[in-house]
Amino acid sequence: MFADGWRPNSLRGRILGVMTTSPARRRHLASSPFQPDPEPVIEQFEYGDLVSHDSYGMGRVIGVEADAVTVDFRTQTVRIPSPFRKMTHL
Repeated sequence: MFADGWRPNSLRGRILGVMTTSPARRRHLASSPFQPDPEPVIEQFEYGDLVSHDSYGMGRVIGVEADAVTVDFRTQTVRIPSPFRKMTHL
């Protein structure tokens, strides 16, 4: 803004945005009285395992990859990436 209160049109209405970063794991200080968050345990599935999924229901594992499994739910076949939060062994 200039001394007389005039602002050029190119600056009118602009607000500088705050830089955001992706949520990263916070480091744990050794002197902290709080326990660090435990590392999540990722379940391992094998070919032929019966599984239950919160959205798709019951199915059978028909394919295993390093970071995903393919499950046949009878009405559809779905590739589910790891971690398998909504899927459990039966």
